[in-house]
Amino acid sequence: MTNQEMLQIALRQSAEDIGCRAEDFLCTDNVTVPFHLGAKARKYLKEPISCTLVSYGSNVVAATTEETAEIVSRYIGRYEFYHCFETPNMHWLDDRLMEKGHRVCQMSEYYLPDVNRIPDLSCSCEMRLLEQADFAALYLPEWSNALCEERRHLDVLGVGAYDHGKLVGLAGCSADCSEMWQIGIDVLPEYRRQGIASALTSRLAKEILAREKVPFYCSAWSNLRSVRNAVKSGFIPAWVEMSAKPVHIVENMNKEAALS
Repeated sequence: MTNQEMLQIALRQSAEDIGCRAEDFLCTDNVTVPFHLGAKARKYLKEPISCTLVSYGSNVVAATTEETAEIVSRYIGRYEFYHCFETPNMHWLDDRLMEKGHRVCQMSEYYLPDVNRIPDLSCSCEMRLLEQADFAALYLPEWSNALCEERRHLDVLGVGAYDHGKLVGLAGCSADCSEMWQIGIDVLPEYRRQGIASALTSRLAKEILAREKVPFYCSAWSNLRSVRNAVKSGFIPAWVEMSAKPVHIVENMNKEAALS
């Protein structure tokens, strides 16, 4: 699978996720469409979603509800597309969404592998390929980025790092959509900064590609440890997203985070 083929698959998936056309992301002008969560959208995307802004580096495609359409259209017409994902500009959007009962909720950067530079990395630990049946006893807090207990049926493949039989690092992937599998990674604190994360991530990316699926990786822009791991493992930034949800959902998310 080539880089261009993977990009085309990602474009089609993003279009399915918000209800636009794949070619909309390649326009030089910004595009606004009614939000629609497609039947093949990423499985963890849950409505209600007030709006979603997506950029692959050429423009912004904004998918909105009827209530947020006018505000978002004004916003993406007000700033250069890449400034739409920055503060203080984002406060302009958030303030106006708040008046209608919505708030900016999530911002993420997504990565695709460069098939010409995925390295063969090793580490001091033994690496083992894991299948779905091997995950049963691993739904624990220390592996919550690599595996998701709420969607364990989607956790399809992984690579574990073992130190004398002890699992110390785990990269897992979730079949979040039919053609793309998302990678998550965890390493125990005392084993970090030893090259384990990048060895596991690059190995899992190659295993996913061997199964003719597209590996993708997600990180908050401020999570430099995760960003460095993506780059070291052969991934490059592909697209960014920002979404808004009703205020009560955002407040509940903050309450849950405070209690955890």
